[in-house]
Amino acid sequence: MLNKPRLTAAVLLIVFVFAACEKQAPQEQTEFIFGTLCRLRIPKGGNKVYQKVFARLHEIDAVFSANMAGTDIDRVNNKAGIEPVQVSGELIYVLNRALLFAELSGGRFDPTIGPLVKLWGIGTEEPRVPRQDEIEQALSLINWRDVLVDDERKTVFLKQKGMMLDLGAIAKGHAADEAVSIIRDAGVKSALIDFGGNIVAYGKKPPASPFSKPELWRIGVQFPDMERGEYIGAVAVQDSTLVTSGGYERFFEADGRRYHHILSTETGYPVENDILSVTIVLSLRQEGQDEYNDASMDADAFSTTLFAMGYEDGSAFISRFPDIEAVFVLKNGEIHATGALRDRFGLNHQTGNK
Repeated sequence: MLNKPRLTAAVLLIVFVFAACEKQAPQEQTEFIFGTLCRLRIPKGGNKVYQKVFARLHEIDAVFSANMAGTDIDRVNNKAGIEPVQVSGELIYVLNRALLFAELSGGRFDPTIGPLVKLWGIGTEEPRVPRQDEIEQALSLINWRDVLVDDERKTVFLKQKGMMLDLGAIAKGHAADEAVSIIRDAGVKSALIDFGGNIVAYGKKPPASPFSKPELWRIGVQFPDMERGEYIGAVAVQDSTLVTSGGYERFFEADGRRYHHILSTETGYPVENDILSVTIVLSLRQEGQDEYNDASMDADAFSTTLFAMGYEDGSAFISRFPDIEAVFVLKNGEIHATGALRDRFGLNHQTGNK
């Protein structure tokens, strides 16, 4: 994995595939946080863990939300071009990771995309197609190199007035990683986390009966533009995170055209290329290893980055990171899996597997 400053394009669906013989589902609790439904399943005695996890998620939202007044992100954005703002070490941690991905991707992943996100308003009650001059103005404010982070003083400064941070493409993954830490520290042996498509399969799925053994979690990936529950295939995992980016969940329509929420830092419009969706599969690092707690955050950032790049550039980019596996669903119907996923991923609608 990446050995750089440590540090979560879309709201996407990954469906769970459970055995038909399973008679009693594990306990589950849900709350609406980060603009999405966050679900957590723990087999037994999870009430205190649920409380800790969801309390922690609200703390994270109070740091990273770009839509709530008084958050660290909001305060930094309000002082853009004026002065540095002292923030939490948590924001520094995640922002440094986002800036690393910006550098690696040549700016196609960029945490200063905030002006463009606000301009389009996708996911709000009033989305709209902006004028070209508005888009050009927003693009002039997007430049990750104009973010100055002082790790010692814990300050962040945006060099231009009007600049805005938006860490929506990485913060949810960070939240999933924090949930894993709480679950692990509580001694929980099995859990399933779904934060609006950021999935973590922790441990093994509990047995369906007292006479059966724990199994790997089977997690299916939603087929884009098909009915919910139609999946291209499933992968059996434990201690892994899966994150999908695609333009089929959050969008609006205007004048007969669909506009999705993953925006291009080059054109200012929703990303248009040959990809329908990208799913990242990444194993959780075990306790004692370096960068134990970044897996879902990295998967979050990688999925958005690859979607923005398109298949050719994206597959070349991901090949630089042998520990990370990906499934690309292309607009021409082809499905391409990398690494060990070529054997592990059973494709229901396969027209290509490379």
